[in-house]
Amino acid sequence: MIPMQMQSRDPDAALVATFRNMAIPNIGRSAAEGRPIFDDVEVCEVRVPGSRNWTPYPAHAHSHWRVDPFTGEQTSITYAERFPHQYRQFQAQVQQTKSGTPLDYATFLTEGQRASLRAQNIYTVEQLAAIDGQELKNLGPNGRDQKNRADEYLAAARENAPATQLQAELEALRAKNMALAEDNEALKKTGGEGQFKDMDLDQVREYITTQTGQAPIGSLNRKALVRMALDARPDKAA
Repeated sequence: MIPMQMQSRDPDAALVATFRNMAIPNIGRSAAEGRPIFDDVEVCEVRVPGSRNWTPYPAHAHSHWRVDPFTGEQTSITYAERFPHQYRQFQAQVQQTKSGTPLDYATFLTEGQRASLRAQNIYTVEQLAAIDGQELKNLGPNGRDQKNRADEYLAAARENAPATQLQAELEALRAKNMALAEDNEALKKTGGEGQFKDMDLDQVREYITTQTGQAPIGSLNRKALVRMALDARPDKAA
């Protein structure tokens, strides 16, 4: 049973899907050529958190039907389309990951508990909080307590999110002010206009347009245009 807190989101969010190549016997060719022949087939392994069981499915086989809410038209969805993030990582030959808070950040768990949870296909705090039913029972006598503490962790994080965001914004503002101070110091050494001191107004305007995709509007004086050009430099994009 999927918990109520998961129903409002993607029901696949709690699943662990990984893609790999699997050697599948080619019965027809093996019989015809008198030797074992295998084909490499892309498969998707779908694991349910809290369960040790899993099943491989051909990556491009039918997974389910998607119904257009406006037309009622049904579209066959493959496993590669169902889990596009992991499939793109598989194609790029990089580690396939899930979105969520890794168990390493769950300070209420011991290393042994984290290892036990990973062995049962639970890799994030969100998955632990969402587990229920038989899969929760599979975690053993401490499973309910771990789930509850995961719920508390996520609730506290949501409550603290505004303060965390404000702190991040303040740090970004401090970093920007430091960069501006460094820029001003550098400008003092180059007459105040840096690389633009030898450009006329049309050249400065053209530079701004090229870097930002939008031409300066209005009759701006040189000081304003140079400041815009300085802010439009590629090294200032971040």
